[in-house]
Amino acid sequence: MAKQFYFCFIRPEDISTKKYDLCPHVQLQNVVWLFYGGFGAVASSLLSGLSGYVDIRHVLIESFGSVSSSIFTRSFAVVLELICTFHTKVSVCSLYTVKLTHGKFTWTVKRKYKHFQELHRDLYKHKMMAHFLPLGRSDSEHQSKLRHDKFLFTMTAYPRQTWTTLGQLCTTLRKYLEEYLNGLLENSFCKNFHGMLEFLDVSALSFVSELGPKGLEGSIFKRSGGHRIQGLNCIGHHQFCFRWSKRWLVVKDSFLLYMNRDNGVVCFVLVFDPEFKVQVGRAYTDTKYGVCIQNFTRNLVIKCNSYRQAHWWSHEINRLAEPCEFLQVQRFGGFAPPRENTLTKWSDVYINGSGYFADLADALEQAKEEIFITDWWLSPEVFLKRPATGTYWRLDQILKRKAEQGVKVCVLLYKEVEMALGINSGHSKKTLMDMHPNIKVMRHPNHMSAVVFFWAHHEKMVAIDQSVAFVGGLDLAFGRWDDSQYRLTDIVPTETANHISEEVPKAPISEPEPEEVNAEDLKNNTQLWLGKDYSNFIKRDWVQLDRPFEDNIDRTEVPRMPWRDLSAALHGKAARDVARHFIQRWNFAKIFKYKNIRSTFFPCLLPKSHSTADALPFTVPGSGKASVQVLRSVDRWSAGTCDSSILNAYIHTIDNSEHYIYIENQFFISCADGKNVHNGIGDAIVKRILRAHRCGSTTYRVFVVVPLLPGFEGDISEGGGKAIQAILHFTYRTMCRGEYSILMRLRELEDQWSEYITLCGLRTHSQLSQSLVTELIYVHSKTLIADDRRYIIGSANINDRSMLGSRDSELAVLVEDEERIPSIMGGEEYQAGPLTLALRKECFRVLLGADSEPQIDIDDPISDPFFFVGWNTTAKLNAMIYDKVFRCLPCNSVHNMRELKEHSGLERLCDTHPQQAKEELEAVRGLLVHFPLNFLSEENLLPPLGSKEGMAPTELWT
Repeated sequence: MAKQFYFCFIRPEDISTKKYDLCPHVQLQNVVWLFYGGFGAVASSLLSGLSGYVDIRHVLIESFGSVSSSIFTRSFAVVLELICTFHTKVSVCSLYTVKLTHGKFTWTVKRKYKHFQELHRDLYKHKMMAHFLPLGRSDSEHQSKLRHDKFLFTMTAYPRQTWTTLGQLCTTLRKYLEEYLNGLLENSFCKNFHGMLEFLDVSALSFVSELGPKGLEGSIFKRSGGHRIQGLNCIGHHQFCFRWSKRWLVVKDSFLLYMNRDNGVVCFVLVFDPEFKVQVGRAYTDTKYGVCIQNFTRNLVIKCNSYRQAHWWSHEINRLAEPCEFLQVQRFGGFAPPRENTLTKWSDVYINGSGYFADLADALEQAKEEIFITDWWLSPEVFLKRPATGTYWRLDQILKRKAEQGVKVCVLLYKEVEMALGINSGHSKKTLMDMHPNIKVMRHPNHMSAVVFFWAHHEKMVAIDQSVAFVGGLDLAFGRWDDSQYRLTDIVPTETANHISEEVPKAPISEPEPEEVNAEDLKNNTQLWLGKDYSNFIKRDWVQLDRPFEDNIDRTEVPRMPWRDLSAALHGKAARDVARHFIQRWNFAKIFKYKNIRSTFFPCLLPKSHSTADALPFTVPGSGKASVQVLRSVDRWSAGTCDSSILNAYIHTIDNSEHYIYIENQFFISCADGKNVHNGIGDAIVKRILRAHRCGSTTYRVFVVVPLLPGFEGDISEGGGKAIQAILHFTYRTMCRGEYSILMRLRELEDQWSEYITLCGLRTHSQLSQSLVTELIYVHSKTLIADDRRYIIGSANINDRSMLGSRDSELAVLVEDEERIPSIMGGEEYQAGPLTLALRKECFRVLLGADSEPQIDIDDPISDPFFFVGWNTTAKLNAMIYDKVFRCLPCNSVHNMRELKEHSGLERLCDTHPQQAKEELEAVRGLLVHFPLNFLSEENLLPPLGSKEGMAPTELWT
């Protein structure tokens, strides 16, 4: 039997004199004391003597909510209809189905007659307390408001008339209850009463349009534990180490959540995935009237009040989830299907960071609700528009500005092993979170608790209002901004790449620059790379990132290393898919790492419904339409689920390519041997070339562009660091050395392999402090283009770390043109995709310097004139010129360490005859050079076992 409470109204002056009398049957501990009139500190000190004392004003605010707050939209009424459900054995109405409509939202609740009685009783108590407690208003104002509201508290037991049949009774009673509820809903005071909201299964999330249909809601008890990720549960959590908590469950069209009804805080979000299912009964829940809701990360057990309620919940959850696309495994084993007719953009400005950062800055300015960012490395002080003449377009200032406007900013960073990496994510987190409470930053993983030491969160993504997303290889970090000129210097006046000009050298830095740069300092700035942003990480890796405006290298002596990268912008449903991935990772990291931290500090995030994704608040200028599928590499440690759809999409695209593939990637480590390397991208390339060769009737080409050296600090003239050598070992193992290499497996082609595949890098030159200099262009792209009809852009390298899914986390998009435009392929007319064709031609234009060489025709990528002369001859000639002028490394003439030492002592033409060197360099066309396949070919480049690199597992390098 429910415990009864009695309300006793008392004046403060009656406390000291104890002028209050209770009925003999009323126990003091069951009294809720209601105080009226004024009372101050004296009265407050006396209240502690009353064991039943409750500050009723606090009770009203906490338990009943603010009288003036409203969940319902004022412009829409709530319309309801009652349907009687009869018991199967007797013609007595035992259950009422209430159908409700509020604007575009419709939903159904089932209630017994006793629930109507309980609602009436609670409303009467609520009215009584509201009359006596003004809640901060003047008494006269409050009473006037109450008189204005016509309370419809006329409900009693069954009407006392006599009916001839039970059917007439039920019909009349149904009509009576329907009129009663409609009357309550016309009154704002009653409509927003917490008991009324619970009766109608309504919460603050019910009528949020972007969360989709209202769905199913209600009060439940949930059992703790049930997590399917190691380390999140207590031992014996399913048997004895658990607790039951009362929560409010909300089921939407692609996820469900439970929240604390008292404060509205969302405690847990369970997204629908292919392992989602609902089971009822003690066999699955170990409890009476239990329901088990399962997905890849958790078995959530809830307890209902009856057998009928448990099956009702199960039925409704399955009904709401059934249309969800995320319940099925999608193409390539991915989580998201291809999204047709999606606005997307790569544009020529997204080949490099200049245009990408500028469009991203403009998009961030459009944010109204939320900004999601995840990066391997994030530099808060990086400028998104350059040259910077103020701090307005600095990343941290943009995020601070939006946070002050009420936008929620969530940043998810990779927490590095500090002994191995110097990206200082701790500085990034502290800098951003100190700016505004609306900026939340989480780092993941905790290496010890997650037992993850070698793998990283490598993806790079920004999502804005879950409507526009940016995906690719560019971190919002130092050293990434560049354009198609690929400048080696940043000394005024700036120069065009591959163009020699006289410069006024800047005096060497004798003292550190100030730690902070303000807008006034930048008023006349013309430099593009400030402080640590000017970098050459092979010469010297980044250090002291907490002093971002101090130079890391001497820019008067050391050329910067240009950065080449590709990214894409997405809209609509594809952007929602990207945001959903971020939300899944964020909520997983919150539960795994910050489970015991106050839940409101790092909020649970909710994915918006795809049913509203086409209503775009803004678009990135210059976007075109195509089919877009979001791909990823994740595992239980990184996101709580498993996915290797990027690898599957790469292999499928290569297998099904008809004319060519173009690969531009930071790494090229593949060709599975079942021992050290497991991804099959290199194997797919070999199979496709052999198929073309054996067919003999079609032309097929493979273009591969990778960095000439891995991105690790080391002096290559002395052999480079051990890390450089380790990556070179596995790169050469993929290309040309060993039985598993591509060229070795193409041996049946003999010398004809060069008709099918070309392996290249990028290099440029300039003048620094009156001296000629050269540097490789660091290819950081992660791109595959096929047949001028489809391309993949993302963060995934071609190696096991990125592709297997069980190692680094990655994100990518497969874009397939839906439209066709006339083009040429192999000398014949061809229908190409407009977006892919433009992307491929822009890549070739820059790499080959086609703007200055009109004889180079980039329209037909597989014709003999283009492949042999336009591409390979250009790469070969450029490599020869650079070797002659600079004797640059790596090169084909150095086969072992002895020759490397001798090579480093040779005179360079650029030093002995600078004028002749300038004349030689005028013959360089574009940026393309052949990859030196014979460099250190007589050496074993694996790290010695006694070195720290040699003691690391092989998986670290592959």
